Amino acid sequence: TVRIWQGSEDGKYDCRHILKDHTAEVQAVTVHATNNYFVTASLDTTWCFYDLSSGLCLTQVEDPSNSMGYTSAAFHPDGLILGTGTTGATVRIWDVKSRGNVANFDGHTGAVTAISFSENGYFLATAAHDGVKLWDLRKLKNFRSFELYDQDTPTNSVDFDHSGSYLAIAGSDIRVYQVGSVKAEWNCIKTLPDLSGTG
Repeated sequence: TVRIWQGSEDGKYDCRHILKDHTAEVQAVTVHATNNYFVTASLDTTWCFYDLSSGLCLTQVEDPSNSMGYTSAAFHPDGLILGTGTTGATVRIWDVKSRGNVANFDGHTGAVTAISFSENGYFLATAAHDGVKLWDLRKLKNFRSFELYDQDTPTNSVDFDHSGSYLAIAGSDIRVYQVGSVKAEWNCIKTLPDLSGTG
């Protein structure tokens, strides 16, 4: 299920809608730039496009050629492109209006756990078991890879900040990279250690 909660002035949240269009676990929710729509992505091999205020599913997209479930999803800043990560290590790019699969990125190992578009819209960061990869959306190529952890430690999350100047990567610790020149300099400026067990 997917639940839409609405906050009130007293700080409490009410569940306004419970959505049951998926038939397997929902792994990702991403909100459109207009804040009017959102997409959910599920292990049932579909993604759904919803109206946020009404909770209505406007379309459910199933790709007959794809037997892989979705493990992550994110809207491009312009709202016209959707990125999804799959259980089969492939990153799939969609045209939101036509609901067509317009590009695929292969090269990861394991499920794609997180994806993040840069605010300028030119680059995509993806995380999976083998680390983080950066993709040039204009050339449709992988131009940098970060393999930060040992083989048994997956990379769980990756996120650009709104300025596009920083990239945070999370695995057994959290590392923040500063982007000097996108294609050249990536300096690790902060490592936040593993805090599990310390409260």
